[in-house]
Amino acid sequence: VQLQASGGGLVQAGGSLRLSCAASGKIVGINHMAWYRQAPGKQRELVALVTSGGSTNYADSVKGRFTISTDNAKNQVNLQMNSLKPEDTAVYYCNANLRVSSIGTYSASYWGQGTQVTVSS
Repeated sequence: VQLQASGGGLVQAGGSLRLSCAASGKIVGINHMAWYRQAPGKQRELVALVTSGGSTNYADSVKGRFTISTDNAKNQVNLQMNSLKPEDTAVYYCNANLRVSSIGTYSASYWGQGTQVTVSS
């Protein structure tokens, strides 16, 4: 299983970016998908999570500005980031807890490569 993230970049404060992450491999189903971020010198933190049932959870710092969504047909998770602030600058990582098929079916957590988001003031 692989997760491929895209969509990071440089944007001015108040601007918007959209991150996407597509999972590929022998995927039977999705338990949940999420975005985390890690700023220099800080621990990785959860930004947003969406369950297979559509329930969402956001960090307080991004509520009302970020929206997480999925395209289950594409095994893809998106993060729409609006009203970006300099403090949103970080490397963003997608994470997926998936049901995969190997010798039997099991659930496991996977990480994508990070994508840099830089917000200038």
